[in-house]
Amino acid sequence: MKYFKILVSLTSVFFTVSLNPIVAQTNNQFGKSTEHLQARKIGDPLENLPKNIEVLTQFGERADISPDNKHVAFMAKTFGDAMVIDVQTKDITCLTCNVPAAAFVRVMHLSTGDYLLIGPDHFENVQVSKRNNDLWFLSKVPGSKPVKIGQQVNEGVALSKISMKIAYTEILSNTGDPATSRLIVADLDLSGETPKLINKKTVIESAEKSCTVEAQDFYDNDTKMTYFCYVPNGAFDSMGINLFTKQISNFSNTPNAFNEPEGIFPDGKYAAVEMDRQCEWLGGHRGSTNLDIWKLKLDGTGKNLERLTHFNDYEGGKAANPVVSTNGKFMAFQAAKSTDPPGIGHGLLLYWFNK
Repeated sequence: MKYFKILVSLTSVFFTVSLNPIVAQTNNQFGKSTEHLQARKIGDPLENLPKNIEVLTQFGERADISPDNKHVAFMAKTFGDAMVIDVQTKDITCLTCNVPAAAFVRVMHLSTGDYLLIGPDHFENVQVSKRNNDLWFLSKVPGSKPVKIGQQVNEGVALSKISMKIAYTEILSNTGDPATSRLIVADLDLSGETPKLINKKTVIESAEKSCTVEAQDFYDNDTKMTYFCYVPNGAFDSMGINLFTKQISNFSNTPNAFNEPEGIFPDGKYAAVEMDRQCEWLGGHRGSTNLDIWKLKLDGTGKNLERLTHFNDYEGGKAANPVVSTNGKFMAFQAAKSTDPPGIGHGLLLYWFNK
């Protein structure tokens, strides 16, 4: 184990900014005149944070808040080590520095306080190592090493904060074009010598090119789950499913826009969503290039919105990958560059709802 102490500073400027404040206006994708667009600001959004947002780390990505809201787990980098930081003391512990050449892509808290890791057995290249990653169990006991669960998944998973329930995606490439994506719900069993998944059930199966599914969050006592549909043109739909009735809802209800749900509020009525809605007045490419975090009411209209971050108001800036604490008091998210691929981050921040 390695322990670190971080000194939070807002003096680090990581954005490469353009000298042209209206460059976004030349890339409008709405087929409208660019005269209505506002100019993005020049500067670093980290130097202009509102009082309710604080820097948590100056490196890292893909935050996950512990069920007791005292810690935030995160990745130091993609295909790297998993870390955890104490929200109050800011002490950082490296969870996987005892693993040679660690190449994990995600770390999440289990309801027991242990960890779930996602990553390849070894790194080959970005394309190969991002597909069909292994699930690993990591005990919270200091010095523990990850143990394979025996299941490969595509991209991210959903983990319950109150039980050992997990949801993940399988891509079946041998069923024709397009490939079929399956969303599976299971339980993680730790009663034996090695961890394993039991009670596997397919809740969604999509062979449609218009929807490749990925799980996000359980809510309403694990009776419902948010997920998204990825559409090949770069659009995302924020979706939900009742795991008992199998009723599906489209919460974002905004075709041809980026609406990826990332964090669920504890009341189950709202989600923190990566969106590109601000491009309507700022211009620029729709999709993962220009994102900010919005609070979306899960009423199916797609219109009850509150913008939470304004990183994309700045040239080269975006905010992404939000997660919400189980007490609803704060949100963790990452700062990123508009040129970064999805998931890449350059430090974590806390958004306090009660300040």
